[in-house]
Amino acid sequence: MEPTVFTDVASQVEIPADGTLSRTLFADDRLRVVVFAFDQGQVLTEHTAGVPADIEVNRGRLRMTLGDQPGDEAVPGCWIHMPAHLPHSVLALEPSVMLLSMLRDG
Repeated sequence: MEPTVFTDVASQVEIPADGTLSRTLFADDRLRVVVFAFDQGQVLTEHTAGVPADIEVNRGRLRMTLGDQPGDEAVPGCWIHMPAHLPHSVLALEPSVMLLSMLRDG
């Protein structure tokens, strides 16, 4: 099996004007990796995931609300691990790109 390499994850998407874009970069039976691009002010409303997930901010600034913790600012280099079923939401404080890795049971 060949490796999958993205030397600049943020370059894999263009930030849409007044919108949010998501694109799956990798998927197999254990892992799904999705890059999200948000224009300023775009929101992913509160939701949960049935599997654990990791978030890495690649560009911009995001306000991440995790469970009942108040929204913390996440900047490039920030990494977050979320257990399955944790309510969370995302607000883009400026045009931003984040990487979401969903860890499936295996």
